Amino acid sequence: MQRSISKVLVANRGVPAVRIMHTCRDRKIPTTAVYSTPDRLAYHVRMADTAIHIGEAPPIESYLNADKIIDAAIQSNSNAIHPGWGFLAENADFAQKVIDAGLIWIGPKPEVIRLMGDKIRAKEIAKQSNVPTVPGIENVTSAEQIIEWMQKERVAFPIMIKAAAGGGGKGMVKIDTTEQIAGGLAQARSEAKKSFKDDTVLVEKYIEHGRHIEVQIVADEYQHVVHLYDRECTLQRRNQKIIEEAPSTLESDLRQEICVTAARLMRRIGYTSAGTVEFIFEPSTQSFYFLEVNTRLQVEHGITELITGLDIVSIMLDVAEGKPLPIKQFDVVANRSALEVRLNAEDPKTFYPSFGTITHLRTPLGPNVRVILGASEGEEIPPYYDSLFMLLMASGTDRADALRVMDRAISGDLRLEGIKTLAPLLLSLIRHPKFIAGDFSTKFIEDHMQELVSGFRERTGEDEMLRVARYVAEISALGPQGWM
Repeated sequence: MQRSISKVLVANRGVPAVRIMHTCRDRKIPTTAVYSTPDRLAYHVRMADTAIHIGEAPPIESYLNADKIIDAAIQSNSNAIHPGWGFLAENADFAQKVIDAGLIWIGPKPEVIRLMGDKIRAKEIAKQSNVPTVPGIENVTSAEQIIEWMQKERVAFPIMIKAAAGGGGKGMVKIDTTEQIAGGLAQARSEAKKSFKDDTVLVEKYIEHGRHIEVQIVADEYQHVVHLYDRECTLQRRNQKIIEEAPSTLESDLRQEICVTAARLMRRIGYTSAGTVEFIFEPSTQSFYFLEVNTRLQVEHGITELITGLDIVSIMLDVAEGKPLPIKQFDVVANRSALEVRLNAEDPKTFYPSFGTITHLRTPLGPNVRVILGASEGEEIPPYYDSLFMLLMASGTDRADALRVMDRAISGDLRLEGIKTLAPLLLSLIRHPKFIAGDFSTKFIEDHMQELVSGFRERTGEDEMLRVARYVAEISALGPQGWM
């Protein structure tokens, strides 16, 4: 059924809110921002056509308050809601409330969100769809269960205890010895209960030196499912991605097999809108295993847009309006390479949060660079939310070209003062010989942290002043030049 979106409320803040608003501006669709008290002067608030205050700083009082967000949509005459990523983006109850309020939900169907939000049920469906899954055990409540399973299936350490609900690296504990099992199980269940209000956990074999591969999918209400190729999201710290690239560096035949497998699974569950199927790849056996389905827009979707020339958010708007996909599988051509780095307000050596005011900000410019800002110069990075404030992407004709552009963007153009960021670590990573050669795993940062830190070169305002002072001194010594 065809529907018309007249105004979009973005149920988010910072980078995701700004990203959605970019496409809405392109399509001449007005937007509504929602904001908490500390975000009253935030960039996404200034960018929107309308802004509604929804509560105080704690997310539960603002960005996680479904009723206030829906009331804000009605108050601002917005007839559609896009959740971005994070907060309520994968909350099936919120999606259903939006629909029940007579508004357009820009995302997959609530029943699919609920189905895929349960990792145990999602894994069962993957098995039924002949999609390879990681060996594991479900509904674990005791250390004895885990030990018995390992002995029966001859599974060796390490293993991973994971929350059945949620994602984002929360409720995940790696176990290396028998002695760690009981404590790790208690920790995972506690984190799961705190983060997702559900302490159900599962246990899986931990793939050593694995690589994290995901496939971007778009689908409409008419059973058309199209993959937009794969992304490499292997470089992580604390189970959260830090650098992504598209396409992955796997062999082309294997990449094609993973992409087709992902599309088959999404067709099987009746998926609509944009979503991602995540896999773990085991280099030693050249095998890939299903991990989960992310029923939302991914942070790293932008690099897929760069290699395909498509606007995934725009496709989501089309699908929400009941339109068929504007593309077929043979229309999708990935003929470039792209990388994304996440600029978080964190100490690059410790990953501790670095909240405060951005006193100086110069964003990278030049060919093949894309920036999505979640905050601007003079703005405060508050301690209440995720520390991501900028996505920086670079593209090129091939991976080596994209790496050169990213190096230039970080080392030559980016200037940021007032807070610490991951920029020094990101630069060390993209310059590391093993990363350049494509020889890395999910443990790369952990295994090479000291080496990466030794390569840090953090620029400050003093560096800039010294450079200007040196230039003035040279001119003073040499006298007026012909070009002056």
